[in-house]
Amino acid sequence: MSEHSHSRVSAPGSSWALVTGSTSGIGHATAVGLAADGYSVIVTGRDRDRAAETRRSVEAAGGRAFDPVADLGDSAAVRGLVAQVRDVIDGPLDVLVHNAGGGAFAPTESTPEETYDAAFNLHAKAPFMLTGAFAPAMAGRGRGAIVNVGSLSTSMAAAGTAAFQASKAALSMMTKSWTAEYGPRGVRVNSVDPGFILSPANEGIRDMYGTYLASLPAGRGGAPEDVANAVRFLVSPEASYINGATLTVDGGKTAVVPM
Repeated sequence: MSEHSHSRVSAPGSSWALVTGSTSGIGHATAVGLAADGYSVIVTGRDRDRAAETRRSVEAAGGRAFDPVADLGDSAAVRGLVAQVRDVIDGPLDVLVHNAGGGAFAPTESTPEETYDAAFNLHAKAPFMLTGAFAPAMAGRGRGAIVNVGSLSTSMAAAGTAAFQASKAALSMMTKSWTAEYGPRGVRVNSVDPGFILSPANEGIRDMYGTYLASLPAGRGGAPEDVANAVRFLVSPEASYINGATLTVDGGKTAVVPM
């Protein structure tokens, strides 16, 4: 189904998950994994062809999918996505995964204002708007799960990444704020903080990180499925008493001091 179709694609009792940035990497793996777990999935990203490809992967995994295209760095596009989702699915979302991300890196004095704004629009404002749109219905029903895909940037700093790291830290704080706001009404909110993941977005710099990856206790970089599996666990009944937590998926990076 394309983003131009507005007929409902769910049957009574369907469980729906919205995964932002689900056209590649972690988001794609998460969408396919949730489909294997029995969810219908709203696939969204900026590229129409990749969205359709992920939709087909979701369907091959046994799920149903709807694939609206939206640039979540644009507030009008976020509002449009909300309208499309409400028009298509039957009832509230069960799962909301804030995964869409990206950013340019530069020293603070060389970072254009537009780059700073883009980081916060994508990593903080869009999740804020989407949660405001969908979490109240979850809370009204008394159940639901939200997962924020953050970054090791919330606990470790690197030069030249201030805008990116600050925006991801804002998303991390929202995990706690939304736990306080929606947790008492049955909505669980958690974070996953990935380390270096060998996704299409950074495959081209794999060689630059050879020594770093070999130094990890895991001895390798992460795969998108490693993060997706953490998300799948956090939205599952097995994690029913986990709320407001951050699960680090980094191959041991933050646990061990390099010697």
